[in-house]
Formats: sequence, structure tokens, C-alpha cells
Amino acid sequence: MPVSFRLEAVEKILEQMSEQNYFNYFTEIEETFTRRRGKHLLLSPLDWSLMEGWREREVPLHIVLRAIEQVFDVYDSQQDRKRSIKSLSYCKEEVEAQFAEWCDMQAGRSTEKSGGESSVRQSKESIESHISDAISKLTALRPGISGALAETAERVLVLLQELAGSVEDAEKAEATLGRLDDMIDEALLSAADDSVVKTVKAQCAPYQENMEPGAFEKTFRLLLLKRLRDQSKFPRLSLFYL
Repeated sequence: MPVSFRLEAVEKILEQMSEQNYFNYFTEIEETFTRRRGKHLLLSPLDWSLMEGWREREVPLHIVLRAIEQVFDVYDSQQDRKRSIKSLSYCKEEVEAQFAEWCDMQAGRSTEKSGGESSVRQSKESIESHISDAISKLTALRPGISGALAETAERVLVLLQELAGSVEDAEKAEATLGRLDDMIDEALLSAADDSVVKTVKAQCAPYQENMEPGAFEKTFRLLLLKRLRDQSKFPRLSLFYL
């Protein structure tokens, strides 16, 4: 029988998970780039550094993904291709250009008074729909999980249900959803099968010599979490997936 957890009671647990959850942002960019590139190769340390810079500057995920898609669309349309796209840095200029345009649009919107309430209402409805979808997916997972993973799922479910009825600010909602994503990540890592860990380590091994220990550990963790998420079907809660 599910145990009821109130937001106040679980807040201390969430606060202990101080490491920022880069999983959604980094892996979505990686998946889009490698899909369009046509070769499933690990990105270089320079590529990871570039992504981290975008993340720290709060470049929206959809801006980066759209820029990558457009760069490859232009590249694919060229009949005489003198060189292949081997690095994410090839897309840097387009990302920066689209981000600058997006910032200008946001600045313009902030000064508009007409239609403002409609935009806020639509955003709130989208967030509530996203949360509702996550609740449905988590509920569907319950029969197939047990132990600490099941307990974490129940905690997250209760908190999502509480959040669904009190969405007022997208930034605050994202902060809560990010912490819940962290909670799921930690549970997945704790329950990870040794064979999965060994497989991911083997995939990362060729790159270890050329990476700083901290960067390698972060890369390994991200790839491991990607594999665990794919296998477990746990939904991604961040509003980057809205």
C-alpha cells in the first residue's frame, strides 16, 4: 500500500541531492547530434565542454536541438561535400545566432502587455499536462518495480500529484521537477545491475586516457544514466521535455 509523503516531509531528502542534474540537457544534444551525424560515437571532451557552457549560460535545449537540425539540413542539401561534420563545434555559430534571436524575442515579450495573461495560462496548462503525463507513466511502472526503486517511485508520484495542483511559476516547477529527477537518478544508480555498469564502462574506456578524471566520471555517469533510463522507462520530468 503506497506510503503518503507530504512535500514538507520529503524536502530535506531532496535538498541533500546537491549535484545538478545535467542528464536531460546533455543526452538530448548528444542523441540529436549523433543521429544526424550517422555515426554513434562518443562526443569529444571539447564537445562536452561546449555543451556545459551552453547549459551554464541557460541556452534553452530546444534552441540547441533546432540549431543542430538546421545545420545538418543545410549540410545534407549540399551536393559537393568537401568535409564531414566531426564535431559539435561545427554547430556553435548557429546555436549562438538562434540563442541571440531568442533572447531578443523574450525581451520583447516582457514589454508586451496585451496577451500576457493568455501566454501565462497556456504555459501553466502545458506544465500541468506534462506533469499529468509523467504521473501516468510512473503509475504504469509500479507493477514491475520493487524495493528501494519502488519506494522512490511512490515518493515521486505523491510529490508530482501535489505539484500538479499548485503550478504557479514555471521556474519553481522546474526546480522541483529537477530535484525529483535527481531522486530518480540516484535510485537507478543504486539499483543498477553490475552487467550494465560494466558494459557502459567498456564503452567509455577508449576515451579515458584523453579526459580529465572529473570529466570522465561525469561522462560515464551520464551514459550510465541514459542506459538505465532507457531500460527502466522512468519518465524524464524536467520541463526541457515539455
